[in-house]
Amino acid sequence: MRIIVLSLLVALCMPMKAQKTFVERSTDVLSVTPTLAALTVSIVENDTKGMAELGLSTAATLVANYALEASIKKSRPDGTGNHSFPSTHTALAFDGASYLMKRYGWKWGIPAYFVSTYVAWGRVYADKHDVWDVLGGAALGTAAALVFTHSRNSGVSLSVSPCVMGNSAKGLHASITF
Repeated sequence: MRIIVLSLLVALCMPMKAQKTFVERSTDVLSVTPTLAALTVSIVENDTKGMAELGLSTAATLVANYALEASIKKSRPDGTGNHSFPSTHTALAFDGASYLMKRYGWKWGIPAYFVSTYVAWGRVYADKHDVWDVLGGAALGTAAALVFTHSRNSGVSLSVSPCVMGNSAKGLHASITF
């Protein structure tokens, strides 16, 4: 958490172009941090079932993400390519964070979600994605982790379901019990 705050403070002192480059590079690194943290916790806990679940959710996230990018071919806001939707960086970050939250609880999940949120914000700030791209990536990574991960803590429950209210209001309902 201190690293993100320090990164933001350093970025604010730079010229605008340098800020965007710094944020882009930091999101490159931080996008894999929740997944690496999840793997590390699973290894330390000797949780082989968890490692397998993390592997499945990460593989599913990547396969689905690249299939969507190849079929949708949405241009990036900065014009550097046509593989913008969904954001791979955000999908990976939210996959790891959601795994940590569901498998090991909020003490691991909440900090990982902060990192993932920074990654999503940073991808938009650096003009690599728009809001829909990072929302798509976050939804994809979260969904994969929720499908493949089982909770080790019987007292923690996370549920996400679609919600429709009237003709125009659609969204997701999320509920967590701990």
